[in-house]
Amino acid sequence: MIRDRVLIFGATSAVAAQVAKRYARRGARLHLVGRNPDKLATAARLCTDVGRVEAHVSTQVADFDDLEANEAVVAAAITALGAVDAVLIAHGYLGDQIDTERSFEAASKTFRTNFLSVVSLLVPLANYLETARAGRLGVITSVAGDRGRPRNYTYGAAKGALNIYLQGLRTRLYPSRVTVTTLKLGPVDTPMTRDHAKHVLFGQPEQVARGIMRAVDSGTAEAYVPSFWGAIMPVVKNMPESVIQRLAFLSGR
Repeated sequence: MIRDRVLIFGATSAVAAQVAKRYARRGARLHLVGRNPDKLATAARLCTDVGRVEAHVSTQVADFDDLEANEAVVAAAITALGAVDAVLIAHGYLGDQIDTERSFEAASKTFRTNFLSVVSLLVPLANYLETARAGRLGVITSVAGDRGRPRNYTYGAAKGALNIYLQGLRTRLYPSRVTVTTLKLGPVDTPMTRDHAKHVLFGQPEQVARGIMRAVDSGTAEAYVPSFWGAIMPVVKNMPESVIQRLAFLSGR
């Protein structure tokens, strides 16, 4: 039996680690790429502790903000697996909205991590998968990319740009039988949101990982995760600005 060969960028995030664990349960061969070697080791252990099946996990340290290095990062990752059946790009940086309003450097960091670094990975990955004429590519974006709101519009703008990029990439790769899944995540209860007040709409990493796997497996074009955001965001996206400006829960910080 040929195992799925799965490449995960940003594998040290709480959500990506749960996705990796679920792939490991299937017996997939995994290559995990992330910035922090200690967190990578923890994610790898999570995969090898699944029992039932033998897990095959390798790791690679990389700083995705080093844009010029990312083509080589992708090449090394593909070499480590030998071939790639599925890819998940999961890294991101929430940043601080107020900081991005006061400092272009902070705004630039948000765009560099959430848009430019992802594109610098997607260019070589897309070329590889297009040549292979097969593969599943999933990229985590955010519901914040659907509508600019005062609390996170810099982050949302970066994610919105990524959404548009993925739309074009999806159609480009369609003739090659490569699927591109845009994963629009709502807020998730992870260390990334530790300073945010939690509410009923926050997802849990295990729940979100299941939704990601379903969407990527099926080749869904765009998926809201958890799925209830698919009912909420079209309303928010199409609401007139004059209405949003009067609703504190949408226009507030």
